[in-house]
This record gives sequence, structure tokens and C-alpha cells, in this order.
Amino acid sequence: MANFTEAEYQSRIARTRKSMTARGLDALVVTDPSNMAWLTGYDGWSFYVHQAVVLGLDGNPHWWGRGMDASGASRTVFMDDNHVRGYDDIYVQNPDRHPMGDLCAVLSELRLEKGRIGVELDNYYYSAAAHKTLEHNLTSAKLIDATGLVNWQRGIKSQQEIEYMRRAAGIVEAMHARILDVAEPGMRKNDLIAEIYATGIRGANGHWGDYPAIVPMAPSGLDATAPHLTWDDQPMEKGEATFFEIAGAHKRYQCPQSRTLFFGAIPQKYKDAEVAVLDAIEAGLEKAKPGNQAQDIANAFNDTLNKAGFEKDSRCGYAIGVSYPPDWGERTVSFRRGDETVLQEGMTFHFMPALWLDDGGLEITEPILITQTGYECLCKTPRKLFSKS
Repeated sequence: MANFTEAEYQSRIARTRKSMTARGLDALVVTDPSNMAWLTGYDGWSFYVHQAVVLGLDGNPHWWGRGMDASGASRTVFMDDNHVRGYDDIYVQNPDRHPMGDLCAVLSELRLEKGRIGVELDNYYYSAAAHKTLEHNLTSAKLIDATGLVNWQRGIKSQQEIEYMRRAAGIVEAMHARILDVAEPGMRKNDLIAEIYATGIRGANGHWGDYPAIVPMAPSGLDATAPHLTWDDQPMEKGEATFFEIAGAHKRYQCPQSRTLFFGAIPQKYKDAEVAVLDAIEAGLEKAKPGNQAQDIANAFNDTLNKAGFEKDSRCGYAIGVSYPPDWGERTVSFRRGDETVLQEGMTFHFMPALWLDDGGLEITEPILITQTGYECLCKTPRKLFSKS
């Protein structure tokens, strides 16, 4: 049931091992579910318990996790069952027996318990207790921080990955179209979110929708002065803007896009902000081509925005691809001053030039693909501030 050919997985593993060798690592313990999926194909909602992919310098990787999830691993990874290891349920949420103790036994069995072992130290899914358990048991090993090692290998997408992202782009287009169709003053926000979810899961253009890595962000009015509020049961009102930061997803590949809807006549302040943002987006996109640096997009965007009298004090974009909750970013490249990452064909980003004003928010964003000569916007959603009476 893997979503890619074994040849593609082996190519990914080879790239990862090249980076491991450069860092002097003998083995790598991968706990980020996005990285686990990218290396092996594993796909399951099991990241609330400890699990990992173990990669040495030769042979296929090994999936390790809760015993009841081993059958799910067998169904989704490209490796055979000899490379699937499940631990007993006595380890699950037991303060006296940490699952990483079992992983240490697996590492010993695989003769990977010595030397330099990379761990994703700064990761949502790798706890302090997990690290302490490995340190206590692996007395002949040195644990090395390998945070981001796999993430950086994921930057340039294969043609199959790009196809999945195009499908996700079609889904988020449909989600925004549904918002414009049904949203109206007086509608409860949770009812609108239900429509967004239903559209996203049904999918578009014959392709089914996966669950997004982040829930829909849909604040209105003063709530929209903050970037990461979700929703409640309050009715939407005239005279307020609501931005929708949502993503289409297909086979775990995420395509986020944001648009803003204003009920009633758009105030001049928002019209001015719209013009400024759209001009700044165009300036940034002109720099989106191979050979330029990530900061070139940010600098062009911010310079144009500042000239119009507006300011954005956070990054305006980041890498996207395969992802699991709680984040749809790859946690590598950022569009901000000082990021000298060179853009290459096949990279994908969420160009996220959002503005949060004193009485609301304005989000008009684009998922983009770096092409051989420039960029491609993955979505065809009209780039504008929408309004309904």
C-alpha cells in the first residue's frame, strides 16, 4: 500500500545516508512521523505513543512502534515484515517502563547500540524522558542531535510528490469555493467549518481528501488580529473580515492556502492593505526562481510592503510537503531575511504574506512550486480580498 515505488524510497534513504555519513553517524532514530512516512511509507494515527524508524548505514530501515500498530506498519511500509518491530502494551503510558527501553533492545539486536546515534532532539514527538531512557541504556553510544537531518532531504520533490501536491491544491481550491458559496452573515462559524471539512475530505477532481496537518484557522473581526485562533459557535457579522487559513491534503501531502472574506462594504484601510499585499506578492514572486536565495523573496516582499506603509514582522513563507499534525511546514527553509538557502527546481513553499491589523486580519497566500525557470502557483483561486453583502 506504499504511495511510492521502492526505488523512490531507496533513493531517499541513499540521500539520508549521505548526510548521516557527513555527520559521522552510525545510525539514526527517526521519530517525526513525516520523516518516518517519507523514508518508509508508514502512515497511521499512532504518533501519540512512542514510535520510530531506525536507519543504519546499510540494509532496509526498521519500523518500531506499539505492537498493535505493527499490522498497520506492515500494510503501509515498503519493507517486509522482518523489518517491522512492535513492543508490548505494558510499555504504553507506563511511568515504570518506558518504550525506549524496548527500542534499546532492538538497537542491540541490530548491532546498532554502539557508536554515534542520531536523534531528532528538537522534535514534537521526542520527549525528554525518551532521551533520558536512551542515554541510560545505551552506555556504549553517543547520542548526537540530528534534528532536521531528514527534513532537509525532503526539500526537492519528485514528480510523484508534485502530483500529490497538485491534487491537494485542487482540493483547497474547492474548499475556498465552498466558503464563498455558503458563507453569509448570521451563519454560525462552526457550521461553516463543517462545510470546509466536508469539502476537504470529499476531495476534488476525482481525488480523495486526507486530513490536514493543521485545523482550519478562521477568526473574524478582532479575533483575526491574532494568527492562530480557530473557531467557535458565534455567528459571522457584517462589517467584519474573516480569513481562512486552510489546506487541502492528499496522501499526507499538504497544500495550504489562505483567503479573506469581508461581509459588507470593504473599508478603505482594507482596500489599501489589499493593494499593498498584492503588489508585494508580485515583487516576491519575481524572485522565486532557481539560483536565488530564500531571503530574496522575503526582502522583495517586505521592501514593497514597507513602501506602501505596512509592515510584517514575521517570516512570509516556508517549505511544505508531506506532513502530520501539528504542523504542515517542513521546518527547514523560511522566507525571511538571513535565510540563504538556494532555491532549486522542485522545491515547494507556502508563500504566506499575511497581515494582522489593529481590527482584523488579511491573509492572501499562495502555495508555489519552483520550476526550471521560475515558479508556478499550484492553485488557481483568484488572488484578491473577497466580499459579500
